[in-house]
Amino acid sequence: MAVMANGLRFKTARDLFMACPAIARDMGTPPTEQDSIAFCRDLLAGRVPEEAITFCAYLLPERAAVWWAHECLSHLTDLFDGTDQELLAHVRDWVGEPDNPRHRAAVGTAAAAPPTTPVGWIALAAGWRDSGSAMATTEMAALQPFPAAHAVNAGILAGLARVALTDRFAVLSAFVDMGIQMAEIEALRQSADAY
Repeated sequence: MAVMANGLRFKTARDLFMACPAIARDMGTPPTEQDSIAFCRDLLAGRVPEEAITFCAYLLPERAAVWWAHECLSHLTDLFDGTDQELLAHVRDWVGEPDNPRHRAAVGTAAAAPPTTPVGWIALAAGWRDSGSAMATTEMAALQPFPAAHAVNAGILAGLARVALTDRFAVLSAFVDMGIQMAEIEALRQSADAY
């Protein structure tokens, strides 16, 4: 595990907070010199376990974060209407082929609408991540006061809020475990790409 943590984009929680100060607007726990994965696990075990979701949203590279959010919300599809399920499919398609003009247009259109549902937030994150979306660059800049991680965080937490209270912590834990696994996979992929 220690070898894996050393390959992460941000070795410590403080590294992440230094690289992306916007995270401090989304969570109250101050960073430490603890390695990122251990810090995230401590957040999950702490007083505000939802902050582990926030930390994962910022820890992952943006496209991976959108995929993670898609995977999380895909486990909650029975809580969404048909429109959201269709939008979730557009996000899936965009992550698989972000350069496909059809997927970019679908995500761009969705991202232009105010995010009123958990899936709407994830589409917004994809639209923010995809600077070549259907929206003009000036419009995008006006609508993006936060990084895509903010929208990923909002979407996952909004989806989590729909889960029955008795099941919420178990679902939250599963989402965080998935985020940590994705961060570790990304670290392996990036180190393999470096060779």
